[in-house]
Amino acid sequence: MLNQNIRTIRKSKGLSQEELAIKLNVVRQTVSKWEQGLSVPDSDMLIAISRVFEIPVSTLLGETVAEQQPDDLKVISEKLEVINLQLAQRKEIRRKVWHWFFILLCGVTALLFAILFILKSPYLGWDYTNPEIAVFAAVLHVFEFIYVRLAPFVLLAGAVGIILTRKKM
Repeated sequence: MLNQNIRTIRKSKGLSQEELAIKLNVVRQTVSKWEQGLSVPDSDMLIAISRVFEIPVSTLLGETVAEQQPDDLKVISEKLEVINLQLAQRKEIRRKVWHWFFILLCGVTALLFAILFILKSPYLGWDYTNPEIAVFAAVLHVFEFIYVRLAPFVLLAGAVGIILTRKKM
């Protein structure tokens, strides 16, 4: 909505992106990114844009306000606070997902290691005259060989991940 408002108001004022950029002391690409919705101007820049367009910031943000707010900075700061809270919630959810992923990684790694330890390589006593058993045993041996060498590193990486993603008080 903001990007469309900037473009519409700029065109209605007869300004090019270059002219608006010069008035705001930014490069033309910045105005282009705002209008494409690839970035958003910060609160100070929103105030500068509203001054150039000679409109209230609330109109620029898309609100229809009957009476003019005495303090545009307060309105902008409230909106930015809501956006900040949403971003903080997303970051917290992402942290929790990674934390539980690392816990699950350590648990699965330890469980597979315990299963391999309990089984004590049963394929070593198999009859290898049957080609199907020989292939299966070879695949199982390769898995065990690689897994036993990589498991400590996976456990270490998981433990480091758990520590780095834990909630800090």
